[in-house]
Amino acid sequence: MTSNRHVVLFYNPSSRAAGVRILLEELNADYELQVLSLQAGDSRKPEFLAINPMGKIPTIKHGDVVVTEQAAIYMYLAELYSEAGLSPAVGSPLRGPYLRWMVFYGSCFEPALMDRSMKHESVAPGTSPYGDFDTMLTTLKQQLSKGPWLLGDTFTAADVLWGTALAWTTGFKLVPESPEIKAYIERVNARPALARARAKDAELSAKKA
Repeated sequence: MTSNRHVVLFYNPSSRAAGVRILLEELNADYELQVLSLQAGDSRKPEFLAINPMGKIPTIKHGDVVVTEQAAIYMYLAELYSEAGLSPAVGSPLRGPYLRWMVFYGSCFEPALMDRSMKHESVAPGTSPYGDFDTMLTTLKQQLSKGPWLLGDTFTAADVLWGTALAWTTGFKLVPESPEIKAYIERVNARPALARARAKDAELSAKKA
């Protein structure tokens, strides 16, 4: 494990990067923010595109290493700060389910969400990366019903990813707020790390006002 674990998070509190900050708080990580104004188009400027040509946040830098894509960022950080216990180790029976639900987010949940919200025409389940929206959501709810966390009794970085994602997607009425989803969001929202991250975001907003 490298001795330098300082992380730079390219950040805007109104973006998916907010969940990464919550994870960094869960990990008690050494990190700093590079705040980007989405209104000013900072993520499309040459300086940032040289770091992430996709122009997307969250993006992190750890030394010379750049990591993009939400699931990759969450897994990288949880392993960088492995002592926090948010990443099941190789050989653990939870390792496979952990990787499954990390990747399920980007490969099934978000594509299904975007297709539904944009009213894209449905395709045959066999040619869709997620099958169909209802099957995707039922699969997720069945997993959450085993609770209290995505992997049962063990809280992991996957819960930060899914808890924050479900909070905003239900808030915007993109995902129905079923009882198991509502209860799961409430459990994630009750974690001290989330409160710390929100307090720091409030301080950030106050400084800009």
